[in-house]
Amino acid sequence: MSSNKNNNHDSGPKVSLTFLLLSTLFCVCLIISNLVEIKTVDLGWFTITAGVIVFPVSYIINDCVVEVYGFRKARLMIWMGFISALVVALMLQLAIILPGGKEWEHQDAMKQIYGSVPRIMFASFTAFLCGSMVNAYVMSKMKAADTKGRFSLRAILSSLWGESVDSLIFFPIAFAGTFPWPTIFSLIVTQALLKTGYEIIILPITIRLVKKLKKHEGDVIDKNISYNWWKLTDVD
Repeated sequence: MSSNKNNNHDSGPKVSLTFLLLSTLFCVCLIISNLVEIKTVDLGWFTITAGVIVFPVSYIINDCVVEVYGFRKARLMIWMGFISALVVALMLQLAIILPGGKEWEHQDAMKQIYGSVPRIMFASFTAFLCGSMVNAYVMSKMKAADTKGRFSLRAILSSLWGESVDSLIFFPIAFAGTFPWPTIFSLIVTQALLKTGYEIIILPITIRLVKKLKKHEGDVIDKNISYNWWKLTDVD
C-alpha cells in the first residue's frame, strides 16, 4: 500500500533544481529591469533605458530554458516572473501610501521615482509577457522544425522577434505623452537592436551553458504540445 502511495506521489509534475535556479534568476532580472527602466541614458546619437543592462539576461535564460526544457516549462517560468514583478509593484505602491514617520524626509523623492511605476509596470508587464511568449514560441517552433541543430540561429531570430514585440508594446504605453514620438521611436529601434546585439555578443557563453545543461538535464523537443499561454499546470 505504501509503495503505491509513493508511486502516485512521484507521478506528479516535477522541476529540477537547476530549472528552479534559472527561474529564480529570471525573476530577479525582470524585477531589477523594471525598477531601473524609468531612467533613460543618452549614448551619443541614441537613447536607451537603464534596464538594457540586465533585461537581455532574461531573454538568454528564456532561450536556454526553451532549448533544454521545452516551451511548457518556459511558459511556467515566464508566469513566475510576471507574478513576481506584479507583487513587487503592488508592494511599492503600498509603501508609498503608508504614512511616513517623523524622521522620514524622502516621501516626495520616493513618489517621484516610484509614483510612475504603475504605468511603467503595466507597460512592462504587457510587453514582457507578449515578448517572452513570442520568443519562447519562435524558439520552440524553430527547434521542432530544425534537423541540423542550429541553436545559434534559433537564439538570435527568436530574441529579435521577442525583443521587437517587447519594445513595440512597452515604449508607446510607458512614455507616450512624456517623451516626443521621435525619441520613443528611437528607443523602440535601438532597444530591440541593442538587446539582440547584446545576446549575440555573449552567444558563445550561452552555447556552452546550453551544452552543459543538456548534458545534465536532457534535451526536450516540443511535439504536439499546446502553446496556449494560460496552461500553467502543463509542465511535463
